[in-house]
Amino acid sequence: MTKKILPKAFLIGCDVNTEWMLEWFLENYKLHNSTPIVFADFGVSQSVAEMLDNDALIATRMSMNANRGKNWFLKPESMYFAPVKKCVWLDIDIHIKENIEEIFDLLVPNKLNMVADHFWTSHRGEQWHNSGVVGFIDKPVILREWASVIAKGNHGQVGDQEVLHAMLNPITRIGHINDLPHQYNVLRLDVENDNYAGPIKMMHWTGPKGKETIKEIMENA
Repeated sequence: MTKKILPKAFLIGCDVNTEWMLEWFLENYKLHNSTPIVFADFGVSQSVAEMLDNDALIATRMSMNANRGKNWFLKPESMYFAPVKKCVWLDIDIHIKENIEEIFDLLVPNKLNMVADHFWTSHRGEQWHNSGVVGFIDKPVILREWASVIAKGNHGQVGDQEVLHAMLNPITRIGHINDLPHQYNVLRLDVENDNYAGPIKMMHWTGPKGKETIKEIMENA
């Protein structure tokens, strides 16, 4: 039987260690959006799996091989196997503050569509992109290559974003990545260190400090 391909969907994922943010993420998402979500199961608890299976907005739950240590490395593989034509990956430490569905109209074929990592770009003197939001149409070649490099397991990088960065040079980066507007992935460091004061559709609470902020938001809700 041929797997049903969704015309468009957001893709999210987590494991048992990060599932504490999932309900918060979904509540914020549902306040403003109704596009179906595909969930990549990196090894969540049984109770969370049942919750997802009973959520009408979750189109499907993909079981991923979660026995590789650092489960965030499964992100590119989940993107590659997601049964979606127009797809946007979202990290669940992102606070969805508005309707974000227009992002699908900004996607360019044959590329990964990402927001520049403005903090790392300015502080490291080279162009970086943040992998907390990644949009794509069908399965670009660069997505397959990204997932393949990670699957081999000898890349020597600390995260999936670093793997992608190491794969590209300034020329190939232009060919494989389309820049999305900053408001679709505003990083904690953009606000705290670089005084970003522009529009924010998605606030990305990165790192341990960001997770503490999410806990405070949840406690005060």
